[in-house]
Amino acid sequence: MANEEQQQSWATQGVDWVDNAAIFEAVLAPFAEPVIQAADIRPGVRVLDIGCGSGTLLERSAALGATPVGVDISQPMVDAARRRVPEATVVLGDAQIMDLGGPVFDRVISRFGVMFFDDPVAAFINIRRAAAPGARLAFVCWREGDNPMFSVGVDMLAAQLESPPAAADPTEPGPLAFGNAERVRTILADAGWADVELAAFDGVCNFSIDGSDGVEERLTMILSNRTGQQARTELPVRLGEDGWAAVVDKLRDELRRHRVDGVLKFPGHTWVVTATNPG
Repeated sequence: MANEEQQQSWATQGVDWVDNAAIFEAVLAPFAEPVIQAADIRPGVRVLDIGCGSGTLLERSAALGATPVGVDISQPMVDAARRRVPEATVVLGDAQIMDLGGPVFDRVISRFGVMFFDDPVAAFINIRRAAAPGARLAFVCWREGDNPMFSVGVDMLAAQLESPPAAADPTEPGPLAFGNAERVRTILADAGWADVELAAFDGVCNFSIDGSDGVEERLTMILSNRTGQQARTELPVRLGEDGWAAVVDKLRDELRRHRVDGVLKFPGHTWVVTATNPG
């Protein structure tokens, strides 16, 4: 079954994401508007949001008068999006293989939701079938190179594990899979999309909520990701509860070292990608 590993992974991560939605929304807030602007969302257009998560782009599209439809592989995320944007249609499924209907959509958008396909060319072919002739594709994805979002604090925690997760393969499904611009261009061109363009966009990932210094928020995010989930399972058993608490305190100290003007924040390096369906 296509993307079965991703389905299993996001069944768990989706729960953590929903439980800590305020943190994730605050940190990723700078990357929503560039997608909306690049897609030229306007009243009356039909919008498909791939990997819609808890509904940020759906909510923004609805507010602009568009008709939004979201699809996500995670049931907890779908449930959250339906609660948040009741006027949107939100469907549980794998956009790589599911029938998305069409060609009915004038815009196809995504915020960090298109990097997890087992076969990205097949996925974007399937997505293009749902797009009307001349439809515009716009999404944001993480850019290759130094990206503190995936290293600050994570490397320190991984070093405590007996078998830490392998370094991400930039050609495999995962958050960094679309970091290379030429790879993205090739995938979209092979899938039949035209006018492919990538623009670098850097936003500030600010972990401060309600005046906090952001350390606990960043800690929560780390413990929700793949490395954090492994640590939560392995280290209390191997080190005991006191040993695990000591690791967490050491991680807090590491995060405090990265505060700027008393707040934990750092740049997030992304691509804003656009293309059109030639029909």
